[in-house]
Amino acid sequence: MTSRLVQTLAGLRDRKSKALIAYIMAGDPTLQDTERLVLELEQAGADVIELGVPFSDPIADGPVIQQAAERALRSGTSLRKILTMVKTLRSKTQIPLVLMAYYNTIHAFGPERFCREAVAAGVDGLIVPDMPPDEAGPLEEPAAETGLQLIFLLAPTSTKERRSYVVRRSQGFVYYVSLTGITGAKLSNLADVRANVEKIRKISAIPVAVGFGVATPGDAAKVAAIADGVIVGSAIVKQIAAHQQNSGMVAHVGSFVKSIKAAMTSVSSSASR
Repeated sequence: MTSRLVQTLAGLRDRKSKALIAYIMAGDPTLQDTERLVLELEQAGADVIELGVPFSDPIADGPVIQQAAERALRSGTSLRKILTMVKTLRSKTQIPLVLMAYYNTIHAFGPERFCREAVAAGVDGLIVPDMPPDEAGPLEEPAAETGLQLIFLLAPTSTKERRSYVVRRSQGFVYYVSLTGITGAKLSNLADVRANVEKIRKISAIPVAVGFGVATPGDAAKVAAIADGVIVGSAIVKQIAAHQQNSGMVAHVGSFVKSIKAAMTSVSSSASR
């Protein structure tokens, strides 16, 4: 059976539209808020949602997402509770859901058990930022058996051989990291991003999504002109942090994401004319 993630991205490609992949930290500020945010983000135009699994030492993340992880852990969020929330969400939405989790969390849960229970709950894909494909052995077999799609990161410093290797192993989409560094850094050299995305596209049958550094609707529009998908994380998490004491937090975040999707759609529309 074709996964929700593959179907969604293929449908967007057929329509010459670009995917907005929105990242939020599960449990920030609470899991109840996360559930409401997922539904709001879908209404605002997100095509895929990445749910961060909070971890005490998130090495790939900048201060915005680190602080979100701290808030989520303080609110009692765990991987088990996130899977329960996903199961509840599946009665309300079929939007593709991808977990982003550090391997320690999965190792503690048990890789086989994790893959089985994640898919049963309704998770479509998994990104493990501290696990390159060379080290993904413990996850690959249980993921393949259950249909959980493993999405790998590709850095701008990757060699031709490395690009080919990562593309071969990635499922769903290739996650191209637009810059060397941590999440929340500033998007700078779009010419390099364009050149590298073109190199990946020549060897990839699956979509290429670009993340790290997309902070504004203008950034999203520029990246949408280059890639198949735009991943926005820290900018959304920042909005959650700024408005978490406000009863209108969910609507405010939805409005921000709507502005990003509108900027991306204008690029898709002009490209197809």
